[in-house]
Amino acid sequence: MNKPVKLDVANLGPNPQDKIITNLKPQIIYIPLEDKSGLTYNHLVKEGDYVYKGDIIATSKDNFPIHASVSGYVVRGEVKTIATGQKVKCLVIENDFKEKYRTTTGSKRNLSNYRKEDFLELLKTSGIVGLSGSAFPTYQKYQTKNPKLLIVNAVECEPYLTCDKALIYHQVEYLLEGIDAILDIMQIPRAIIAISENDFISAEELNKYIGTYPNITVMSVPSKYPCGWERELVKLVVNQKYHQTPSELGIITNNISTIYAIYEMLKYHRPLTERIVSLIGNNFTKPINIKVKIGTNMGEILPKIKEYHPKEDTIIIAGGPMMGTNIPTTDLIVTKDLNGLIITSNYHEKPMTPCIKCGKCSEVCPVSLIPNEIIKNINNPSMLKKLKPNRCIECGLCSYICPAKIKIRDFVIKAKKEVKND
Repeated sequence: MNKPVKLDVANLGPNPQDKIITNLKPQIIYIPLEDKSGLTYNHLVKEGDYVYKGDIIATSKDNFPIHASVSGYVVRGEVKTIATGQKVKCLVIENDFKEKYRTTTGSKRNLSNYRKEDFLELLKTSGIVGLSGSAFPTYQKYQTKNPKLLIVNAVECEPYLTCDKALIYHQVEYLLEGIDAILDIMQIPRAIIAISENDFISAEELNKYIGTYPNITVMSVPSKYPCGWERELVKLVVNQKYHQTPSELGIITNNISTIYAIYEMLKYHRPLTERIVSLIGNNFTKPINIKVKIGTNMGEILPKIKEYHPKEDTIIIAGGPMMGTNIPTTDLIVTKDLNGLIITSNYHEKPMTPCIKCGKCSEVCPVSLIPNEIIKNINNPSMLKKLKPNRCIECGLCSYICPAKIKIRDFVIKAKKEVKND
């Protein structure tokens, strides 16, 4: 595997010590019935039904649920844009702003007072997924037999995004309580919280309390991209490789935002209905983190944010600067995998020129692909299979490094689909 790359960029993300903006109350909520992987959900409610916050309103074929993030009436169905740039069918709920749950459970004093079987079922029925952008169902990770280690990923998956760092600064005690409860419930001997070596804010906050949790330690990893990628992080933490998933090594990985969602699930029996999104770009007077409801239309709440000042001729990217997707509108629906939104001036970068065969894309590829050969054989299915574009993690380093300004990542993603559909 090639070495991670030190990106030559300034830290332009939100300051994690700044207050996380909340109380952005959307009038309308749009709940997508399809996710980034193409998995579809069957709705369980119809127009005119009243739903409570936290109600299961749709399920996939394997009964993985989607919950209402507000209380109110289902008014219609509509097609909206999600972070992949796709337009998908959504359930539309008119918010009554009452935040009513169907049942009130209060808070649980002992977070460890769950059987393993009940914990796994609760992870599933609460709709907990990986919040770093993968949206992989978390309950499947915890089906690991005899887990030996929980790695908590606090490295942030992309430059500029600080969702996890903000949670560490503002909710560190709850995060550690949640990690400790998971270790107890799942009978995992220890946990390691991995942070970037230059993340002094997180280190300081964690070290204030870590001494009271003997089974939890903090480990610094290089401040390079993509060290937040699961496979690279596991290698850095335990110096071991795996074939398919970390479970082969008896390891479970979760990022910080997912851990906090699990904490709220254990403490308040709440499903996943909200997440933090980093907003960056020169259309904001300063970058900020906001906590928003799943299903929020960003186009509705952006005008309510005092730091937002729209400009003409902008580019909009759903996600981070490396793996994000260019979308045509701010009329974007917040899904569980949306961790960032970039709105900035269109700098009209230099146009693409022919490949100069420098090989830089291969040098930086974390999975040792040969991207320029993939592009060359984009219409040759038999050769594409040999080049294995399906191994691509879509990190974007090949496009970032390319002196010819070729959007290599887009070509490799296309090749992945060609191989998959062949």
